[in-house]
Amino acid sequence: MISIIGAGKVGSAAAFLCGSFSLDDIVLINRDEKKAIGEAFDITNAIPASSSISITGTSDYSKIKDSKVIVITASSGIHLQSRSEIMYDQAKMIQKIASNIVKYAPDSKILMITNPVDVLTYVVQKETSFSPKNVIGVASSLDSGRFRYLLAQEFGANQSEIQNAMVMGEHDDTMVPIFSQAKYNGKPVTNFLDDAQILKITLAVRNYWKYLRDYKGHSAFGIAKNTFDIIKSIIKDETLDVPASVLLDGQYGLYDVCIGIPLTISKNGVDKTHQIEITQNEKESLSKSAYTVKNNIIKVLDFLKN
Repeated sequence: MISIIGAGKVGSAAAFLCGSFSLDDIVLINRDEKKAIGEAFDITNAIPASSSISITGTSDYSKIKDSKVIVITASSGIHLQSRSEIMYDQAKMIQKIASNIVKYAPDSKILMITNPVDVLTYVVQKETSFSPKNVIGVASSLDSGRFRYLLAQEFGANQSEIQNAMVMGEHDDTMVPIFSQAKYNGKPVTNFLDDAQILKITLAVRNYWKYLRDYKGHSAFGIAKNTFDIIKSIIKDETLDVPASVLLDGQYGLYDVCIGIPLTISKNGVDKTHQIEITQNEKESLSKSAYTVKNNIIKVLDFLKN
């Protein structure tokens, strides 16, 4: 069973994908139960006729019992300038959600979507005491897709011509596009880009959500699809290589912080973390990104104590 906490745009889009691909039974949780029920009614009509799965909308956390995967998309508000600006209210909400997960679904895999995703992945990790392999923040894969798109735009190419476009670090203003790994038609993108172009694309990746917001409000489909891919890998036991946020224990010289790094995910959650070759500048940027997240973690943990 898949439980999705939060029936807003992202949660509903993820539930729609899970239902239309008939992954497993779905429980859609929302504090406004009427909203959850309505979204479930709608998604029911997208379930294949040959499928035996069901989707239920509710506000009752006891319904998440026996979930294989729990996706947290709930939000206490809207961020406008930075994903960290509402982190205190978000953390308080996530603390309560985590206690319900421990109570009703202690054997589940948790996918954190709510922002600031890295900080809240850490909060859930500490509040549940789950194994780090079972708590994953989903965002770096979305940032990587945006990086791929922006590189393709810069080259006047199709996205399929861009390979290994990866973003690591914080899902916010210090995220680190890894230009040294990205390729355009099999050749390093750094062969074609000067420093000014690299800076322009880096800023565009970091601010992509702001551009998108100006056109339609906050994003939904990109993160929903990236979340679906991870859910599918866990439910169907399919190996998936993807960057995502996880608690680090020495990887890239970093400890006790959650940031996006390349992972292999399967039914076991995180099967493997990967230490890829990056440049010295990228290492320094990654360390700065981790420092930013860790500083916010300290502030949030102090807030939750009081």
